[in-house]
Amino acid sequence: MSESPVLRSAPDLRADAAQLLDDLVALRRDLHQHPEVGLDLPRTQQAVLEALAGLDLEITLGRSSTSIVAVLRGAEPGPTVLLRGDMDALPIVEQVELPYRANNGLMHACGHDLHAAGLVGAAHLLAARRDQIAGSVVFMFQPGEEGHDGAGHMLEEGVLEASGQAPEAAYAIHVGTGERGMFWTGVGPVLASSSTLRVALTGRGGHASTPSAALDPVPALAELVPAMQVVVTRAVNVSDPAVLTVTRLGAGDADNVIPDRAWLSGTLRTFSAATLDLLEERLAALVDGIAAAHGLSADFELERGYPATVNDEATTVRVEELIRAEFGAERHARIATPYMGSEDFSRVLERVPGCYIFLGAKPDHVAAGATYPHASDAEYDDAVLADQAALLALLAWQHVGADEPPPQR
Repeated sequence: MSESPVLRSAPDLRADAAQLLDDLVALRRDLHQHPEVGLDLPRTQQAVLEALAGLDLEITLGRSSTSIVAVLRGAEPGPTVLLRGDMDALPIVEQVELPYRANNGLMHACGHDLHAAGLVGAAHLLAARRDQIAGSVVFMFQPGEEGHDGAGHMLEEGVLEASGQAPEAAYAIHVGTGERGMFWTGVGPVLASSSTLRVALTGRGGHASTPSAALDPVPALAELVPAMQVVVTRAVNVSDPAVLTVTRLGAGDADNVIPDRAWLSGTLRTFSAATLDLLEERLAALVDGIAAAHGLSADFELERGYPATVNDEATTVRVEELIRAEFGAERHARIATPYMGSEDFSRVLERVPGCYIFLGAKPDHVAAGATYPHASDAEYDDAVLADQAALLALLAWQHVGADEPPPQR
């Protein structure tokens, strides 16, 4: 790999981010208290728009969702960089006693309220330095990350063409329940793909007292669940792992009736397309084989969802150098292994080299490992918002910033 270019200096971005902290915390807590789910986040969208007011951004609202694309054009032409923050919550009843606790049956249990507020902060920091920017920054405020493919909707509506040219890099930061203020990065896959598995076995129902007169799909379904796990452990190379989790089983409506049909569903997660292709083929064959052995017919479906989130190596090395230079080497670590969670920012990283970064936001009063994202007691310390906003702005600055204002024409 070629030698990395010198990091571009940034004029007091961290100091200015600290001055924004109170406003960012207020925005985050407002979003936290009024969570919305899916692609339709009208109140969230309005709150973010109000927080961006006066920044002279070119704003485009989504057609198929309440997304926001805000473009900052610098004083001079140059490359484009994209920064993303998701905004949606989860259908979880919050169990954390906070003054700004949500009471509508929904919850920001994954920290997207911080992501949106942090991206607003980055927009303020960079807009204040427009005269020193040669290029454009696209701020991607995205709904529907939690299973609704909000990134896919925004890509279809042209977020990557918003500035008039494709971004040369894309970045996102995700908070978590790790040590507050720590940044984690990884090269290559950092999050898994996620696919939905559905199987239905159909036989012939009958009376529970005479199973020999029926074709019972229930024992075959019970046989199928552990057999699928064996396929995963025996067909997949341990260096490129996969996780198959059956989360739902169903059959019948009465205790004394053998049903005609039994079904299951769950998720399959992998880090490579090759492993996903292999498992789709092997699992389909397994389902057909077990069904045939029991005289049943089978329907097998693997619906491919978010692809794996893959960090570009050269970009990630630059991100790591920047974090260590600006925040200190003690605040950065490489993740030991990629995580099996999934993320639709992966769709952006399929088309643009970039880096997905993790930031610890565990409050001091919460014991390590006591909670986790998507839990009803998940809690995040919004004191990290200044560093979150600063790092996003610093990342963009490496592409479009200048040490001195461009000359006047």
